[in-house]
Amino acid sequence: MTAPGFELYDHQSPLTLDLERLTHLAEAAWQRVIVEPGPEEPALPGLALVEVSFISDEAISQVHAEFLDDASATDVITFAHGEILISTDTAIRQAAEQGQTPEQEVALYLIHGLLHLNGHEDHTQEGFTRMSRLQEAILREVF
Repeated sequence: MTAPGFELYDHQSPLTLDLERLTHLAEAAWQRVIVEPGPEEPALPGLALVEVSFISDEAISQVHAEFLDDASATDVITFAHGEILISTDTAIRQAAEQGQTPEQEVALYLIHGLLHLNGHEDHTQEGFTRMSRLQEAILREVF
């Protein structure tokens, strides 16, 4: 199976991002994610391109409200057509709480989005637990 292309866009300012490194991380994570399909219909195997945008809490709140009827900020939103939105504001806050770097938190969100694209869900306790274990294991391997 051929990996999709990855295009990363930096639309935020609080965090300096190494987009080349994050692209390599996404490619490495894809290799691990693709062999772990979730219970829902995966979109990832059929995607030619995955677009990842790094945005602010304000921007992700607007998308969250429009598509999920929740105006709060969130860490990552994934669309089945291959788009992943990541809030770097949330990553900075959560990294401090989790005792890791914002770069690790951003990488975790990227992996989380890829897992969603491969059919994983986190709305049930079982799905959340499985997804958490997988994303942490993949993060350790590729970061």
